[in-house]
Amino acid sequence: MLTIESSYSFKKPDKKTLNPLALYIHWPFCLSKCPYCDFNSHVTHIIPQEAYAVAILNELKHALSTVQSSVLTSIFFGGGTPSLMTPQTVENLINYATHYLPVTNNLEITLEANPTSVENQKLQDFRQAGVNRISLGIQSLNPQALKILGRQHTVKQAIDALALAKKLFPKISFDLIYAREDQTLSDWQRELKIALDLANDHLSLYQLTIEPETVFAKYSQQGKLKLPNEQLSADLLIITEEMAQKYSMQNYEISNYAKIGSESKHNLAYWRYHDYIGIGPGAHGRITEDSILYATERYKNPKIWLKTVQKQGHALSHKEALTSLDKAREMILMGLRLKEGIDTKSFKLRCGIELIEAIDLEVLNALIDENYICWDHRRLKTTLTGKIRLNAILEAILK
Repeated sequence: MLTIESSYSFKKPDKKTLNPLALYIHWPFCLSKCPYCDFNSHVTHIIPQEAYAVAILNELKHALSTVQSSVLTSIFFGGGTPSLMTPQTVENLINYATHYLPVTNNLEITLEANPTSVENQKLQDFRQAGVNRISLGIQSLNPQALKILGRQHTVKQAIDALALAKKLFPKISFDLIYAREDQTLSDWQRELKIALDLANDHLSLYQLTIEPETVFAKYSQQGKLKLPNEQLSADLLIITEEMAQKYSMQNYEISNYAKIGSESKHNLAYWRYHDYIGIGPGAHGRITEDSILYATERYKNPKIWLKTVQKQGHALSHKEALTSLDKAREMILMGLRLKEGIDTKSFKLRCGIELIEAIDLEVLNALIDENYICWDHRRLKTTLTGKIRLNAILEAILK
């Protein structure tokens, strides 16, 4: 069994003087690969739990040793399927991170889980390990759709998992995918109403997109899969926002809905372009060292990652200092996903240049005229019609 050091030679600094830092921990293993998924996930039925638990803890130790003047605001266990980890591994990682770094009083610790019967049995143990927010990958409340999406659970298991999660965790979210093949507006309205009746305080509602090198991409190329057209996709998004608002669920990010105060702190760290550490196979990070922001990436293949960590204590495959323009482009790409948009003062402080220097002014004015963008020189954000066309806007507006 892994143990956490009981004494530390360092002194935690005053939290008031520190920069916010999020921690992402990637567990790459799944029991099956969903046809829409392009995440770094690998199917295996025999998981080398101990070897990967030791390696992730060692990589965490190395990553935290480089952190300067930061306070931990969130921990997120993602994947893959992190609920296939042992609760003891989760507890050890939480304990090490929270002993090493100062933490906010309301530290958010999220773990993604699938609502299968096997994983449901472990929810109590994950809560005892320190997880205080669970994110369930339900994806649909339609039996036929679950099969098409390659999910391993039933609608009943999903509902049972939600009921159990509500008893155990103070914060709960679950995912649904819509704009599926042959899905009508009325179909989605019925399914969404069920979801909203079941929801606690947060929902992630994703329009299905075809990602390269997935099974769905192959089906699409063969003409076996056709998604809703642009008009229906727009109508689906609009009705989603309208129905969520009736349940006091605000669309704070393009695909995420929450009651006020229940927004995902970890994901907000990405969208507001704060520092975050990513450890585990394929994990990315953005971390400041000596006032320089670095982009980091770990080896993606789990076996190569494991061997590299065992050899040198970490599996960094890439570390690059970002220029002001690099940071500006990334902050715009992330920030325009948010309903609040991008604050110009925060942008200049983070990127070292004015927001207006990073965007095409001619395109900006055209987008304003078309009511796709709002800009008052203090904040840049999309309108509802702009949100529907976000990818095209991002491609056009950046210099």
